[in-house]
Formats: sequence, C-alpha cells, structure tokens
Amino acid sequence: MKVLLCEDVAKLGWLGDIVEVKDGYARNYLLPQGLAVIPTEAAIRSLAEEKARRAEARRLARLEKERLSASLEGVEISLTARANEQGHLFGSVTETDIAEALQRKGFAVSAEMVHLEAHIKEVGTRDVVIKTASDLKATVRVIVAAEEAVLGTDEETSGQ
Repeated sequence: MKVLLCEDVAKLGWLGDIVEVKDGYARNYLLPQGLAVIPTEAAIRSLAEEKARRAEARRLARLEKERLSASLEGVEISLTARANEQGHLFGSVTETDIAEALQRKGFAVSAEMVHLEAHIKEVGTRDVVIKTASDLKATVRVIVAAEEAVLGTDEETSGQ
C-alpha cells in the first residue's frame, strides 16, 4: 500500500515522501498514529511547503555535523581520575566524561556521539571515535592522568 508520510519516520522516510509499505503496517500503525495518510493530490499539496522547509533544515543540520566532525579531528583532551600506583582507575572514564570535556572546550558533543568499546579504566592515552552522524566520524585523543593526592589537608584535619 502506498502512503504519504505526515512525519519523519525512522528507517522509512521523511515528511512528504510517498512510500510503499505492507497493508497491515499502514492500517495498524501509520494511519492510526497520524504518521501517514492515503496520498491524494490535496494531501500532497498541503505538505509540499513543510517538506521543503524540513529538507532545508536537514541540509543545514548536515552541514553543521560536517563542520563539527572536521573541527573535532585531532583534538586532544586531558582528564584526571583517581588511580592506584599501577595506573588502574578507581572507577572509569565514560562517554559522558569525554563529552563534558569536549563541551568545556566549546564543541557541541553529546554522550551518544562518543563511541567507546569499553569504559577507560587505566591511565594512558586512547583514540576515541566521535560519530556526529551515521557516516561522519572524527578521532579525538583522550589523555587520562592520575589525580595528584592532596596530602596536607587530610593530615592537618586528622590531628585536631
């Protein structure tokens, strides 16, 4: 069955696209949820302006993601964490930690964009992939160092 999409539907199409779907998917999901309508000339005309506006917005968002990927390439960030003498962290460096460090440097990066195979649990340098889009990625160097212990304040308070 052919339907006209009234909203962007993931893995199916954008607003204003006419797509072929199974009858049950259209009748049981797309049409009742208001995500699609039967394609008529009037419906196509009514969505044309909105379709052009959203296409331009997607184009601008794509350009912004390309700029972000280009500016992120080769960036180096340093993080500190508590670690033992062997360099094992008393926790881990997560996607959120890396995203926050990049945000402090002025990059609009969310934790969902940071791709780690596993959380970083040791002191050292790692290359981390930042995916700004499904086909756009940049590599950022993350340097994890051990925090310096502050001994003076602990000893002074324990003596009183």
